[in-house]
Amino acid sequence: MKDLVIVGAGPAGLSAAIYGMRAGIDLVVIEKLAPGGQVMTTYEVENYPGFVDPVPGWELMSFMENQARRLGAEIVSVELSSLRRDEANNCYEISIAGGEPLRARAVICATGASLQKLGVPGEAEFTGRGVSYCATCDAAFFKGRVTAVVGGGDTALEEALHLTRFASKVYLVHRRDAFRGVKLLQKRVLENGAIEPVYDSIVRSINGSGKVESISLENKKSGAKSDLPVDGVFIFVGYRSNTEYIPAEILNDYGEVMVDMRMRTSIPGLFAAGDLRNESIRQIVAAASDGATAALAAYDYLEGLARA
Repeated sequence: MKDLVIVGAGPAGLSAAIYGMRAGIDLVVIEKLAPGGQVMTTYEVENYPGFVDPVPGWELMSFMENQARRLGAEIVSVELSSLRRDEANNCYEISIAGGEPLRARAVICATGASLQKLGVPGEAEFTGRGVSYCATCDAAFFKGRVTAVVGGGDTALEEALHLTRFASKVYLVHRRDAFRGVKLLQKRVLENGAIEPVYDSIVRSINGSGKVESISLENKKSGAKSDLPVDGVFIFVGYRSNTEYIPAEILNDYGEVMVDMRMRTSIPGLFAAGDLRNESIRQIVAAASDGATAALAAYDYLEGLARA
């Protein structure tokens, strides 16, 4: 039996592993994909402390992974099927797809959040054929072409700016009359001649024959409907916490894990850190901080079990 299982190897999970190893906890990190989480698809990170110049997302996460491994953390590529508390033995059983269950005295859930989808006609049909959720991954396929970005937060603004390195034109479609991203990003977007804001508009459908050819828009204020010819659509309209395996009793109405200031849930020995928790600001530095807090709280919990 392990002292601690950390579920997820993004900024929160890797930070928890670093702090856990330094505290002498016998732990394992499980991750169904490659370590790094969504940050791996971020073109540049310029707000993580300690880096004077912007750092590619994959490089930042590689540093975190290598640091955790140097300290001896075991990172295993497996997919969690279910999480169950064994009350009789005061521990947790983590079922693994295609493998033997893991048992641990404590668990830190750090599986982050996933990008939401629009849920409009054509979105699923054209995913991979003009519809994308990662400009960093797919922008090069649209060199010299016309694209649309849907959203108005930091991610949408950042990805629109990245697209201008390849696309000839980027329409930035937002349902409100002003973007929600930080002022610095808004300034860069509005000063970029390749980006044209389309305010007060929602996407009703994504259209084409074999590939994306246009999007149908509706103006929320006037009700006017129009078709906008584009070759690609990049969607960044928010996040959904990855909490399907977590007991419903500790989730709020948005599906986020409810924790206190020390990342403790109301279930003994179960912690949550990063983008999946309530009131997360969904920033890399905050997720890393959550991971450190959760690891230290888990250490205190484990020490309490040892003394009992």
